[in-house]
Amino acid sequence: MANIFDLFKSIEKSQPQGAPTHIIVGLGNPGAEYAHTRHNAGFLTLDYIAQHMNVKIDRAKFRALYGMGEISGKRVMLLKPQTYMNSSGEAVRECAAYYNIEPQNIIVISDDINLPVGKMRLRRSGSDGGQNGLKSIIYQLQSDAFPRIRIGVGQKPSPEYDLADWVLSKFSESDQKILFDEFSIAYQTLEKILDGKFDAAVALCNSGGRA
Repeated sequence: MANIFDLFKSIEKSQPQGAPTHIIVGLGNPGAEYAHTRHNAGFLTLDYIAQHMNVKIDRAKFRALYGMGEISGKRVMLLKPQTYMNSSGEAVRECAAYYNIEPQNIIVISDDINLPVGKMRLRRSGSDGGQNGLKSIIYQLQSDAFPRIRIGVGQKPSPEYDLADWVLSKFSESDQKILFDEFSIAYQTLEKILDGKFDAAVALCNSGGRA
């Protein structure tokens, strides 16, 4: 039977050590009532990524939940702000300042009502596009120079439909399946970004893996 100390050593060696070089932020609202709403597409994507990496997002710091792992040889922090969407930037700013991480090494995953369900768009920088979580991050970092992956959650069914009611509504089963089927592309996109292949990441993400 293996010595328990040797077992601990082998576990430590199998896990990436040290401070993160990148932060991957999933945007959403905390609480079970928001779990499968359109506004939580960022949280849902990050949960898939964490599961794929065999990482748990269960440690609390920076007014967020986080987990640590490795993608493309880079030490990454998976971050889920617990401040509610409109104040997401506070957690991101605190985390980035603590680890001295520049905006270009912060990748944000958010919902986008202007894209069909499951359609994704990757941009290196840009405006918030009306997404309040991105707006908060831009304000708190005083920079819009961070990559963002936008996850399509579909447009309002009619112009008169209240926007808040729409983004806080739950996905239908069919929409949820479409969305979940694209999560693997989001992970592959992150691999390319962290491997320094941003143009290839854009081509993959924006084509839904059908380039």
